[in-house]
Amino acid sequence: MKKTLFVLMVVVGLLTAILAQSRSTGVCTGILKDQDGKALSNVNIDVVQGITTVLSITTDTNGIFTLQDLAAGDYELHISQPGYQVLVHRLRLPLSKKQRVELVLTRISKAEKESAEKATAESISSLLSGGFDPNANQVQPPNYTIVTGVEGFSVAGRGSGHKDYIASDAGGLGMVAGAGSATSSMSFNPNMRFDQNHGFPSMHHYDADDGNTEEYSALTRNIFHSPLDQPLSTFSIDVDTAFYSQLRSMLNRNQLPSPNSVRIEELINYFDYDYPEPEKGKDFSVYTELGTNPWNEQRQLLHIGIKGRELDMSKAPPSNLVFLIDVSGSMRSHNKLPLVKESMKLLAGQMRPQDQVAIAVYAGSAGLVLPSSDGNEKAKIIAALERLNAGGSTAGGEGIRLAYKTAEESFIEGGNNRVILCSDGDFNVGVSSTAELTQMIEGYRKKGVFLTILGFGMGNYKDNRMEELSNKGNGNYAYIDNLEEAKKVLVNQMAGTLYTIAKDVKFQIEFNPAHVKAYRLVGYENRMLRAEDFKDDTKDAGELGAGHTVTALYEIIPAGSEEKIAELDELKYQRTSIAKSPELATVKLRFKKPDQDVSSPMDVSVGKEAKHWEKCSNTFRWANAVAGFGMILSDGESKGELNFEMVRNMARSSLGEDTEGWRNGFVSLINQAITIRDREHTQKYQD
Repeated sequence: MKKTLFVLMVVVGLLTAILAQSRSTGVCTGILKDQDGKALSNVNIDVVQGITTVLSITTDTNGIFTLQDLAAGDYELHISQPGYQVLVHRLRLPLSKKQRVELVLTRISKAEKESAEKATAESISSLLSGGFDPNANQVQPPNYTIVTGVEGFSVAGRGSGHKDYIASDAGGLGMVAGAGSATSSMSFNPNMRFDQNHGFPSMHHYDADDGNTEEYSALTRNIFHSPLDQPLSTFSIDVDTAFYSQLRSMLNRNQLPSPNSVRIEELINYFDYDYPEPEKGKDFSVYTELGTNPWNEQRQLLHIGIKGRELDMSKAPPSNLVFLIDVSGSMRSHNKLPLVKESMKLLAGQMRPQDQVAIAVYAGSAGLVLPSSDGNEKAKIIAALERLNAGGSTAGGEGIRLAYKTAEESFIEGGNNRVILCSDGDFNVGVSSTAELTQMIEGYRKKGVFLTILGFGMGNYKDNRMEELSNKGNGNYAYIDNLEEAKKVLVNQMAGTLYTIAKDVKFQIEFNPAHVKAYRLVGYENRMLRAEDFKDDTKDAGELGAGHTVTALYEIIPAGSEEKIAELDELKYQRTSIAKSPELATVKLRFKKPDQDVSSPMDVSVGKEAKHWEKCSNTFRWANAVAGFGMILSDGESKGELNFEMVRNMARSSLGEDTEGWRNGFVSLINQAITIRDREHTQKYQD
């Protein structure tokens, strides 16, 4: 009897929960028509809440759509269809009375479309032929037309031929949302959100016209090595941070990255660390710390960091910069060319009278839209940026050749000569193979013209190509997903981004088998070098910018550990004598001055005594929290018992001073990852 009563109570509880859930979510049906009352079938509708697309649905053959299993709250329906004006409809669920909504899409008039296409074609033709006046300081505003009239929200644009949309909320906050070509159909970004600080969107990807053709290099994770067999670990430094902001973009779209695409070192190096300043006359300092491993108490963690000397910008060498901007059709989205223009305006604002700025563009062909101009001619630089529009195919190789030629013609002896490429990496016309491009870039690198790459957008993004080109160009690689990131890279860290203080910087760590049974480098999988490459001055390696910090982490299995490692079978016939020493390892570096071809060495010893995790510095604990997050995302065997909640606690306990909010932003990323993980687990359970 008791058992029966218990079962009844459980059943009643479940029924109550189901009924409560149905009341809190409800079902909403709707129909989508044109202005003539004709039902519109197969139209995509994105359901957006906050900054997240929570559901994507399509109308059926009768124009009907259904929303269900959505929690109570405020939503927006973002609807776009080629040939029609964009519609954004606000909806609060559950509906109190009306359970059915009727929405109407309005066709773009033929006159609007033809006028827009003509204006756009003329604009692009003039741009690529260099036909406009670069001295013009006034940019005429376009004639915008209202394309939707949802209460409290408006979207304006020229129509499907020229996707220059301006969106604003009831408070009047506005921004450019996208730019397109005369040959493209209407595309509206339903994940577009207002950045409350800048009025510019954070990066939330959606391309209605294009399939996802992103390309990332697959990485094979580093494994443990025995110092008896491989006493030397050799790799190039990496100051790139692109993957961190790419990851932020993915999480904002409710996506976790592919495990083998995660570059852990770029997550770690996204943050500045409290390393000591270099001694007077030195280019950088070296920092080491050894502590226990919080997710595997039988192991240790070795933290190695270097910090470049700071640069007084008032005394910095003059810069000769060429902004090379991709204005092809693939750059029309709001998070591409419009964001490029705003980002380059920030950099232009930092230029001094002694600096030089030129602007080159490429689409179906390449053109110089601003000859080399003094840095104090900011109005001219900004006017040239404002005139850029997107359209056509992508002659990336031709554009790169033009940019380097321009930089070479304005070359400043002893100055900072650099091409800054802004693109999604989608080259498809002319010299486009990575091999051909890298050969060209390496040639100019030897002449003293370096390369910085800024990546934009998602959907067709070519990360693998962008990273490789920056490596070959003695430069750095960052990904810009919003204007705040542009400010970080081009304003806060401008000296490190643009001014190289040491090139071909290489690490080589020699581990002492008396204290180390095995070691594993965390990250840097695509920066590994052979031991003999360390002293080979012809072998290219990474560059260190002014004020930059670079961090490397090793996971250590101490000597005497009983942990079994499959890869470390002892040799039967060979034995190696071990020198007695209190040192765990020796950190060796080699680097060159930017204008020199012969490297200089530097050595630092690491003691064997490890501090307990709780007594380690915030610098040590923060870097390992970030590394732990990357290890979970990369899903390697070495992550052990690590989970998102653990790394979140590690990060929260080691925040330290966070004046820019970057570290708190990282904690938010962990929370987003937890939400996505829980949603995926729930979905698998329901399936």
